[in-house]
Amino acid sequence: MRIIYNIGLFLAQLVLPIVALFNSKIKLGVDGRSKSFSVLENSLNNSKKTLWYHCASLGEYEQGLPVFKELRTLYPDYKIVLTFFSPSGYEIRKNTNIADVVVYLPLDTPKNTKHFLDIVNPELTFFVKYDIWPNYLLELKKRNKKALLISALFRIDQSYFRFYGGFMREALFAFEHIFVQDINTQKLLKTINYDQTTITGDTRFDRVYSQLSQNNNLDFIEEFKNNQFCLVAGSTWPEDETLLIDYINSTNLNMKFIIAPHNINANQIQKLQESITKKTVLFSEKDDKELDTYSVFIIDTIGLLTKIYQYADIAYVGGAMGSTGLHNTLEPAVFGIPIVIGKHYDKFPEAFEMILEGGMVSISNKEDLKEALNNFFKNPLKAQNSGNQNFNYIKKNTGAVIQIMNYIRI
Repeated sequence: MRIIYNIGLFLAQLVLPIVALFNSKIKLGVDGRSKSFSVLENSLNNSKKTLWYHCASLGEYEQGLPVFKELRTLYPDYKIVLTFFSPSGYEIRKNTNIADVVVYLPLDTPKNTKHFLDIVNPELTFFVKYDIWPNYLLELKKRNKKALLISALFRIDQSYFRFYGGFMREALFAFEHIFVQDINTQKLLKTINYDQTTITGDTRFDRVYSQLSQNNNLDFIEEFKNNQFCLVAGSTWPEDETLLIDYINSTNLNMKFIIAPHNINANQIQKLQESITKKTVLFSEKDDKELDTYSVFIIDTIGLLTKIYQYADIAYVGGAMGSTGLHNTLEPAVFGIPIVIGKHYDKFPEAFEMILEGGMVSISNKEDLKEALNNFFKNPLKAQNSGNQNFNYIKKNTGAVIQIMNYIRI
């Protein structure tokens, strides 16, 4: 398995630069990785101790952020290196003040791992959730360097638990300790005789709960909403937008709509705007507009959605109508509002739990969406009760960060 894995990485190094010629996202990763070593060498001082955080993408970064903030306080004299695998994480958080150096993680080849660790030489390494690179981890173990995995969530169909997964299982054993989200993951790890686990839950709950202590006010959203009932549709994909557009164009209810698409490509934004028959304004053109006169506000920028959810009376979270995966439902839940999602949420345990507790509704088609939204609009008490269930769900699941930090301090 190890030989096959390393051959695959070797081939990837040859193929990716070619594919990058035709794919802008892959090109960002290829170009970024080509600079990683020089950036690290220019930024790190060998006399300084370092911590290394690795996140696959933006979601894992947000998941690890409450722990990273605590570590920044606990180790003020350490240099902190943050790596991403995906451009959607690196490009958005490359200037974060939580780290001293932010780079793309070089591909997990034996040569790259040795070079990377020779430069960074981390005293302590954190991987988040499931983005596990075996050559890096095994090289850390070989050098007697401590590595921890936080907010881990595994499924039985993953290679670690299959007969052919010996190499990947070996990588898991390079972690000194794994902080898991639930008992099912803990039980799975026990089947391969990994026992150094603690059930802490998901650090995302701590992350979103901390949002309440921040200033979430957005004057332009207040002006647009104008104290009217408002649906905020966040991280939407075309499959979601097809249903939403139908509802927006056909409803006669006195309601405002805010749409924050996952992809803010100009052509897609234009197509979305043109498909809506009600008066619509873009974030990029909001200046000097009388925002309260518009019915639909399209957010064609990034970084605002977590604050915008504060203004929602209902939230629609995208991704589950298609195959891309449900986006973060905890972000709106913390503001105590009911949530509507699509039908494909089988890999998202928090969605199951919020549906069971009555704070979330799953829909399959435009008729379902109409029924759910109209029901919440016409029954304010039901909407309030559903929102309260979501807030209570967030609050009761906080505390993962405290457990992780208690382990690190020992």
